[in-house]
Amino acid sequence: MSLQLQPDVSLKPFNTFGIDVRADWLVQASSQAQIVEALAVAQARQWPVLVIGGGSNLLLAGDIPGLVLRVATRGIRLLDDDGERVVVEAEAGEPWHGFVLHTLGLGLAGLENLSLIPGTVGAAPMQNIGAYGVEIQDLFAGLTALDRHSGETRQFSLQDCRFGYRDSVFKQEPGRWLILRVRFALQRTAHLRLDYGPVRQRLAELGIAEPTASDVSAAICSIRREKLPDPAELGNAGSFFKNPLVDAAQAEALRLDYPGLVAYPQADGRVKLAAGWLIEQAGWKGHRKGDAGVHRLQSLVLVNYGQASGAQIQQLAQAIQADILRRFGVQLEMEPNLYPQQ
Repeated sequence: MSLQLQPDVSLKPFNTFGIDVRADWLVQASSQAQIVEALAVAQARQWPVLVIGGGSNLLLAGDIPGLVLRVATRGIRLLDDDGERVVVEAEAGEPWHGFVLHTLGLGLAGLENLSLIPGTVGAAPMQNIGAYGVEIQDLFAGLTALDRHSGETRQFSLQDCRFGYRDSVFKQEPGRWLILRVRFALQRTAHLRLDYGPVRQRLAELGIAEPTASDVSAAICSIRREKLPDPAELGNAGSFFKNPLVDAAQAEALRLDYPGLVAYPQADGRVKLAAGWLIEQAGWKGHRKGDAGVHRLQSLVLVNYGQASGAQIQQLAQAIQADILRRFGVQLEMEPNLYPQQ
């Protein structure tokens, strides 16, 4: 067997919250063949399987039975280049930010607003990750996934993925699809998205009047480093709650009570509320109970100060959800995936 099955492994190094739980078995697969073999072994032994990448979108609330399959495949290639539009494919295990920097180094624009988002390329379509006015769906050119039900590979188009706000078919059908590689359509001529004031402001502070895609990436990295703690220094999974979508009438009613409400009208008539603003208004910013807390600078980020368990982080999240629902009538939804499922 080419696989290295590791028994009774701590998953602390494999999740950005730094939660110290154990897996019955761990495999780190560096090829599609190893992924297929690992799934076959798990099926033969009737083990449940948890697939992980960078571990940046996980809240591990207990030990993980069966097999944890870490996708560690690497590789970036250019598939098509007409002189302007370039299709780039990356293996699922590529670190996301490294991939973004690689494309910028090739003179390709498009991914710069998604700089410094933790995780891997394979996880990006699952969440339809987005930041500063850009989402994965805006640059998506297809992906290859393994159907764990049939064992066959399938090519997904933009329509097939059913992308929504932090959503996709891969989240809607949990446990079925394992993303193997993803393709993006990038441009040699930059069409910069500078819709968000903080980005323009940071560029102005840097004295950059005519920014390049790399300039935008550097500005966004600077902003994110100021706002978000580094998981290597303080365990976290980035933004813990989705920005909730409410109907226009509810948003207007909230605005009457809270004139400073941070809200963004959507194309479908609904309104996206800033979850971080709601949490801060409710007084949770900087809150700490034991080693589980809300970051002192960014109320959307829950943190592990060292020895917090996943259950303690979950309890804090549930307390925040209940308080926001009571105060504002708004239900917050977690972004990280909770394991084991409860």
